[in-house]
Amino acid sequence: MRIFLLAAVSAVALSTTALAADPPAKAMYGDWGVDLTAGDRSISPGTDFDKYANGAWAARTKIPDDQASAGVGYDVYNRAQDQLRTLIETADASTQIGALYKSFIDEAKVEAVDDKPLKADLARIAAIKSKADFAVAMGQAQGGFGGGVFSLDIYPDAKNPEINTLYIGQAGLGLPDRDYYLTDGFKPQLAAYTAFIERALKMAGYPDPAKSAADVVAFETKIAKVSWPVADRRDIDKTYNPTTAAELATYAPFPWTPYLAAAGMPGLTKVVLGEKTAVRDIAKVYDETPLETLKAWQTFNVVAETSPYLSKRFVDSRFEYVKVLSGQSTLRPRWKRGVQLVDGSLGEVVGQAYVAKYFPPSSKAQMIELIANLKTAMAARIQKAPWMSPATKAEALTKLSKMQVMVGYPDKWRDYSGLKLDANDLYGNVAASRRFEWAYTLSDLGKPVDHGKWGMTPQTVNAYNGGLENKIVFPAGILQAPYFDPAADPAVNYGAIGAVIGHEISHGFDDQGRKIDATGKLRDWWTAEDAKRFDAQADVLGKQYDAYEPVPGAHINGKLTMGENIADLAGLQVALDAYHASLGGKPAPVIGGLTGDQRLFLAFAQAWQDKSRPDSLKQQMASDPHSPSSFRVVGPTRNVDAWYAAFGVKPGDTYYLPPEARSRVW
Repeated sequence: MRIFLLAAVSAVALSTTALAADPPAKAMYGDWGVDLTAGDRSISPGTDFDKYANGAWAARTKIPDDQASAGVGYDVYNRAQDQLRTLIETADASTQIGALYKSFIDEAKVEAVDDKPLKADLARIAAIKSKADFAVAMGQAQGGFGGGVFSLDIYPDAKNPEINTLYIGQAGLGLPDRDYYLTDGFKPQLAAYTAFIERALKMAGYPDPAKSAADVVAFETKIAKVSWPVADRRDIDKTYNPTTAAELATYAPFPWTPYLAAAGMPGLTKVVLGEKTAVRDIAKVYDETPLETLKAWQTFNVVAETSPYLSKRFVDSRFEYVKVLSGQSTLRPRWKRGVQLVDGSLGEVVGQAYVAKYFPPSSKAQMIELIANLKTAMAARIQKAPWMSPATKAEALTKLSKMQVMVGYPDKWRDYSGLKLDANDLYGNVAASRRFEWAYTLSDLGKPVDHGKWGMTPQTVNAYNGGLENKIVFPAGILQAPYFDPAADPAVNYGAIGAVIGHEISHGFDDQGRKIDATGKLRDWWTAEDAKRFDAQADVLGKQYDAYEPVPGAHINGKLTMGENIADLAGLQVALDAYHASLGGKPAPVIGGLTGDQRLFLAFAQAWQDKSRPDSLKQQMASDPHSPSSFRVVGPTRNVDAWYAAFGVKPGDTYYLPPEARSRVW
C-alpha cells in the first residue's frame, strides 16, 4: 500500500500536527513517556549514556529464569504475548486457533501418546537404502520434519525483481553459527549440543548413540569449515549467482533433480546460488559422508524439531541443551509455548483478531504521518550528504519516493481455510501446518511478486525493510509503549519509534541498499567516488564498534554489524531532524527540567534498555548483524553533535569523540 509518495526534487515542510490526536490521559512510562527512575544519575552521560539512562533499572532487574534477557523489548513482547493469550485461550476448540492450542495445552494427552507419533517418521529414515533416496527424503523434509544440507528459499529475483525464483544456499548446521564448531570460545555449547544429539539418538533406539553423535558432530563440523561467515553472507553481490540446472549439476554434483522434485519443484531450469562455493563444497562433504552418518544426522534433526510437541522427556532433553546455549535456566510455562506455536502457525488468523482488539485506527493514522515526516527528513539528509554526487542524490530521492510504507497489518489477509487441525492431535497439527506453510511458499515460485504480502505477522514486535521490494513494514505489535505511545511527549515518540522508522528507511541507502535501485533491481547506482567517500565514513564507524567489548574477550564484529550500526546512527539523526522540523520554528517545551533534545535522546536509550545473559550475548555476537543493545545506545549517540550539546559532554569523558573523529556517514 503506497501511503506517502515524496517528491524527488526537494524536501517539503514536515507536518507539525503529527502525534497531535487526542491521546490517552497519561503515558505508560513516567509522566511523559520515559521512566526517569531507570537512570543512574551518579554516572555522567559522557561516561556511559546507556547507564545514565538505564543503569538503575539494570541494577535492580533480575532476568527471569525463563528468559535469556530482560528489557523493553521483552516487556513489549511479553505484553503482546499476554494479549495473544487472551485471544487464544478463549477461542473455541472448533476453530483453528482453539484446536491447535487445545492440542498443545492438553499435556496429559501428550504424555500418554509419548513418542508414538514420531515412530513413523523415524522408520522412514531407517528404511533409506541409498544417498539418492536420502536426497529425496531431504527434499520431502521441506514440508515436514527434518534437516537439509542446503537451504531452499523463494524470493524476488534480484536481477528481475518482479518474478520470484529459487535461491539455494548453505545449511546443515544445528548450532547457531559456524564459529560454534571452529572456535574454542564455544566449547561448552558444542559439548552440550553433542550430549543432546546422543540423548536424542538414544531415545530413537540407536545402539551406540555416543559414537553416532560424534559422527554427526564431525559431519556438521566439515560443513562448518566450508560455510561462509555471516559477514560475507550480508553481501548481496556475493550471494547472487544465477545458474542453470545443467551448470549446477556440473559445478556441485548432487542428486539435484530428484531432490528438488521431492521438495515440490520439478523441472526447474534456473536457480540462484547464495553462498556459491559453500554449496559446491557441502555437496562434496555429502558425497564423502557414509549413509549411516547421514541417517543418524537426520534422525537427530527429526527428534530435535519435534521434541517441543512430544512428552516431557523429549522437552526436558532439548531444554538441557538450550540452557547452555542461552543461559536460560527455566523452561517457559506451557501456555507461553502454546501461544508461540499458535502465533507461528496461524499468524494472520491471530493477527486479524489482534489488530481488531489492540490496534486502533488512530494509532495507524499517527504512524503514517510520523513516517511521512521521517521520509521528508531523510530526503533532506540525502540532499545535504557531502559524499553523494548530484546524480546519486537524484537516484536516492527517486528510491525514497517509491518506497512503500506498510503500517499495522496487510491490506489483504491470507487464506488459511485449507489448513485442517484436530484438537486431539498435536503432532499431526504441527506436521499439517508445516506442509501448509511450504505449499504456501511454493505457490510463489515463478510467479509475479505480490508486494502486498508481509514477511512478519501484525502482532510481531519488530519492523523491517523489504530490500528487493523497496518497502518498509511496521507491524502493530511494535507500535506500543515505549516505542510508540499516543499519550507520550512527541520528542519521546520521535526518539523511540521515530529512530526505528529512520533506521528502516536508511537501509535502502546503506552498504547493501546502495546495490538495489528504486525498482528493487540489483544495480549499484552509486559512482565509484561516492562509494569511496561513503566507505571512509563507514570505516570510521566500523573501527569504533570493533573496539567495543560487551563480554570479556569478545569484541563486536564491525564488519558483520556494519549495516545495522549505520542504520542505528542514521535513524537517530533523521528522527532528531524530523522532531526539530515538527516544531515549526518554535522552541521545544521544557518538561520536568529537560529540553526536547534531552527527552528524545533519553527515549532513544530507553528503547534499547536491555540486560542479557553472557551466553546469550555471545550467541548474538557470533551470528547476529545487530550490535548488543547497550552499544546501540552509546555507539550512535557519540557520533551525533546534538547529543554533546544536549548533555554537556566534553573532552575527557569516556565516550567523547572530537568532531573530526565522528562518523559523518549520514
